[in-house]
Amino acid sequence: MKIKEFAQKYRMQADTIRFYEKENILKPKRRENGYREYDEECEKQIQLIIVLKELGFTLKEIQRLLILRNEAISTSCNNSTVSLLDEKIINLEEKIQFYQQALNVVQTLKELVKEEKYLENKEVIEELILLFFKSVHERGM
Repeated sequence: MKIKEFAQKYRMQADTIRFYEKENILKPKRRENGYREYDEECEKQIQLIIVLKELGFTLKEIQRLLILRNEAISTSCNNSTVSLLDEKIINLEEKIQFYQQALNVVQTLKELVKEEKYLENKEVIEELILLFFKSVHERGM
């Protein structure tokens, strides 16, 4: 299929597809007339890219995984893949911890302001916000 049809199928802009090609994470075949041809292999690649992006992988990380995917199976390749996945697991665990903390703050704020209790809890709210700010600031977010 051509780029326009391919992009529509995966709800992307054609420019995004071209960018992925430029970054060597999507490799369509070329027809004799120079047009790109997106085949079943391209569909598998874009599906993998979409899943990895949804999992929080950056384009650089996706590039690394795709390079490793195309290498011969070896201990070195396996170790590199496991290392990259370990880094992502740590990153995701940190994000989960942050969002759990953020959820707790929002739930606490809700309890402190509902039933028009904002004024009586204003100092507690300000302290809660300050503590959360310090926590976020220390993490470098």
